[in-house]
Amino acid sequence: MAGLVAELRERVYRANRELAESGLVVGTFGNVSEVERAAGVFVIKPSGVRYEEQTPEHMVPVSLETGKVVDSSLRPSSDTPTHLELYRAFRCGGIVHTHSEVATAFAQARLPVRCTGTTHADHFRGDVPVTRPLTREEVEGEYERNTGLVVVERFESGGISPEEVPAVLVANHGPFTWGKDAFEAVEHARVLEYLARMEERILLLAPGAPLPDAFLVDRHYRRKHGKGSYYGQP
Repeated sequence: MAGLVAELRERVYRANRELAESGLVVGTFGNVSEVERAAGVFVIKPSGVRYEEQTPEHMVPVSLETGKVVDSSLRPSSDTPTHLELYRAFRCGGIVHTHSEVATAFAQARLPVRCTGTTHADHFRGDVPVTRPLTREEVEGEYERNTGLVVVERFESGGISPEEVPAVLVANHGPFTWGKDAFEAVEHARVLEYLARMEERILLLAPGAPLPDAFLVDRHYRRKHGKGSYYGQP
């Protein structure tokens, strides 16, 4: 168990460094986590520690069952309860939260990042949705946990697959992405910011531009994902 957690700490440290180097975060904004379901634990960045000061030992293990810190004197990211609810609801291995500029602008404007073409469809099979705003009771209560619950609610109520659309915009807050591991979640955060920049330009250039047909979106998504995918090398 100790060796497994040490390895997970190293991976999460490297993924957080990768996020910091991506330009998607400033200061201490943002966080990356990764889960080891067999061990019942996930590891996440510590709260308020600057990226350049972090070491693998700073990464904080958290129980998937109780949400409590395991084997660390550091406080985990304040977004830990959000990650916990997403791990409990979605079949993902890593989660990223950023305040990347354009995706966050869409979140704070309560606008989805629409699937406007094949670049988007190569990665996400449909719009990246935006959640409803949290109620006063949700904000004044278990705020971070309720943030995770409202994400899960949005996917369940909208019939959206978290495997096919591994990203969300939390209203008035910012984006979360996930993937099979922490590194794929970071890549999805990069892609989401790129797609948000494109959507911003499309809305400026031609706000009434028609959206692609579903069959085109599906074809491009399936080229890269699922049993019939044929993009890249075997």
